[in-house]
Amino acid sequence: MAEEKIILGIDPGTTVMGFGIIKIVNKQIQFVQMNELLLKKYNDPYTKLKLIFERTLELIDTFHPDEIAIEAPFYGKNVQSMLKLGRAQGVAMAAGLSRQVPITEYMPKKIKMAITGNGNATKEQVAKMLQSMLKLKTLPKNLDSTDGLAAAVCHFYNQGRVDVGKQYTGWEAFVKQNPKKVN
Repeated sequence: MAEEKIILGIDPGTTVMGFGIIKIVNKQIQFVQMNELLLKKYNDPYTKLKLIFERTLELIDTFHPDEIAIEAPFYGKNVQSMLKLGRAQGVAMAAGLSRQVPITEYMPKKIKMAITGNGNATKEQVAKMLQSMLKLKTLPKNLDSTDGLAAAVCHFYNQGRVDVGKQYTGWEAFVKQNPKKVN
């Protein structure tokens, strides 16, 4: 009997949320889908968060992923951007946790390293490598969806390794691992 697993990868954002879905059959990657949720046209930040939550639930309910891999916010100098990204990531994680789907968080450099062998690779290099690996005919105009796909592929490559990133299996695990965020 074939061993199968579905992994949902998410690149959170309040302007564009990218996602990619892969299926693992007998340790071989099969491309399922990649797309993005465009949020530019919404001005209200809470509407954006609601849409991220709803779209993530829709993906979970449609594809029934066994696990979710999510890109961690990039620690830049702009605190406001970090806060917005953290909120987007948080609502996507909350959607997964509400459906009891285990989540693993990866730093952007770790994802790039897993896909290209270079932690400083560009979005274009990551996309081209995924196109080659998964035999994708075309690449999307925006590369947020390939970033989500890269998170899923990174997760597949890192399974069974000790240092894979932060993992949460439900609300209790999240609260135990992040007591300062909950108080």
